[in-house]
Amino acid sequence: MTMHTAIPITDDLGLLALVQWLSPAFPTGGFAYSHGLETMIASGAVGDAPALARWLAEVLEFGAGRQDGILLAHALRAGADHAALDALARALQPGAERLSETLDQGTAFARTVAAITGRALPPRCLPVAVGQAAAPLGLPAACVITLYLHSFATNLTGVAMRFMPLGQEAGQGVLAGLHPQITALAEHCAQAGLEDLGSAALGADMAALQHETLQARIFRT
Repeated sequence: MTMHTAIPITDDLGLLALVQWLSPAFPTGGFAYSHGLETMIASGAVGDAPALARWLAEVLEFGAGRQDGILLAHALRAGADHAALDALARALQPGAERLSETLDQGTAFARTVAAITGRALPPRCLPVAVGQAAAPLGLPAACVITLYLHSFATNLTGVAMRFMPLGQEAGQGVLAGLHPQITALAEHCAQAGLEDLGSAALGADMAALQHETLQARIFRT
């Protein structure tokens, strides 16, 4: 007879809460932000599924994905100074739109979680807001970061499917192809120190800056 170890119901409830908070249906407004992807599509630099997959992989590994993952890991830790982490997160943004992207979403996230939980959650940049809200759930840091990065990639895949000739199956294929990278990156971020913070996704940062003066815009960033 096979014996199964029961998972505490509190773990199940915490995981479900996190899945809800990071789902596209949660009112953070993530659908309105392209992270500079709109610029890349408009310029023709990202025009098909392989190009999208490369761009997303680089943003995750070398840009905001890795950076947010590390900030989130530290925001989850006991005794974390969330105000200091939020100030650091703001300082790391490469331009006005990227600051607006993380702060507006984080503010909306904190406001909604506070409304449904009764907790006092001040406005923060998104990874810090998620970490502060999720810390009491008691979930492994790598699990929280994995779902956060998946949500980030899902939002941007949705941008591509709405703005370029990319079908649902192709878009979902791109997202599925990122799963191994997301899980490995989450494990790395969970153990990283703040001294490991940094970004080498200059192309994505430049695309975000260029978006500020893009003539025709659908997305806010």
